[in-house]
Amino acid sequence: MSLSAELKAVDCTSCGAGLDILGGGRVTVHICPYCGTELDALDNYRAVRKFNDIQRPVSPFEIGMTGTLFGAEYTVIGTLQHEERWGVRTWIWVDHQLYSPTHGYAWLTIEDRHLVFTRRFRRPVWMSADWVERAEYRPKVHANDRTFQYYDTSTSQITFAEGEFTWSPVKGQQTTTVSALADDAMLGFAQTGSEREAWLSQYLPVKDAEAGFGIKTGLKPYTVHPLQQFKTGPNYWFVCTASAICAFLCLMIGITLSSPRGETVLKRQVVQVEQMPVELPFEITDPGWLARLDLKGDTRNSWAYVEVELTDPEDEPVFQAGRTVEYYQGRDKDGSWSEGDNQASLTFRPEMAGTYTLSVEIGESGLWSPNFTYAGSDTSQFRPALGELTVSVESGLSTGRWLFLLAAVFGALSAQAVFRLWWHRKQRWSGSDWVDEDDD
Repeated sequence: MSLSAELKAVDCTSCGAGLDILGGGRVTVHICPYCGTELDALDNYRAVRKFNDIQRPVSPFEIGMTGTLFGAEYTVIGTLQHEERWGVRTWIWVDHQLYSPTHGYAWLTIEDRHLVFTRRFRRPVWMSADWVERAEYRPKVHANDRTFQYYDTSTSQITFAEGEFTWSPVKGQQTTTVSALADDAMLGFAQTGSEREAWLSQYLPVKDAEAGFGIKTGLKPYTVHPLQQFKTGPNYWFVCTASAICAFLCLMIGITLSSPRGETVLKRQVVQVEQMPVELPFEITDPGWLARLDLKGDTRNSWAYVEVELTDPEDEPVFQAGRTVEYYQGRDKDGSWSEGDNQASLTFRPEMAGTYTLSVEIGESGLWSPNFTYAGSDTSQFRPALGELTVSVESGLSTGRWLFLLAAVFGALSAQAVFRLWWHRKQRWSGSDWVDEDDD
């Protein structure tokens, strides 16, 4: 039996309120929004039972609203509120039944401020709670060229209903739904008593619903919904791929530039402190590359500040600088310890070929006298802070340090893009109740 297509309004047989008929010929019940009486639409709107005794749920969509979703015009004809309890936690969501003269019936769900659009799925696929309970691996079904993986099992009940429906909602009756998730859709396999139905859901961006209905919903989702797609932006994959390639190229070039290729232009010269200041000439034949001055002292529980000056073949100063060599060691209640470094270096870039002159002298130096015995002998305080200094220069060097830094920047740019995608997927699946055996 179906309703007459000409019937546009009726009066509630319980309270007399006028009710618009919006839902087409397959509507079976109409719950009066004024008195909460369920009316049998197939039996002259006979009053069946009282339904509502709780406050109407808050929703930006009202019965009678018409809007366009996914290219079809729908009218809101009914409102349901569902409740699920697990332990001390409670989940509540609102379903609106929709009707389109051209596309039939659908549901618009408000869940955690997200919107989901659902239609009946008529393909012969099914995933039961028993199958999930027995499965050793996450169950999967294939439909519409997609693979749907088990997501969760929930048992809910209806706590509020008003408007027109193609079935008879029963307050408090429990429905068990098994959900399976694909990349852009979810299948819900619902069983109420002996009746089984399958539903296909997809995410509905709030802005699309607002544009379709011409309203402001005030919904601002702050979590990631399982059906919510990752927003990549127009250049996401280009930036991700190009950054990874640039990071690899910078790394390879940096390694190449950092490979040993220098030559020693000043062999190790051991200079006694009493001989300083001393001048050490060396020859540069390959200008434009980096050169490195290496210093090594024999300080022990002492320090020395070494002043160096370099002049070019035209006797023009290249630089004046200083480096500290220091080394300390001792023993305390925690045992032996040491710190400092007897070696220091200085990198420069000679701009012309020819003979350079390096001048070396000690600017300042000093001994360190701890309040406990030296690790060596107790006469170390009488020796000089620095006895001798070893000096050497190597030229023709290169460094990939800045390329390594650039590789790190490009790598971080690519990694953060990949991480965002990974994190979004992790959040989508965070509500799943499946636990792999390997995680136990």
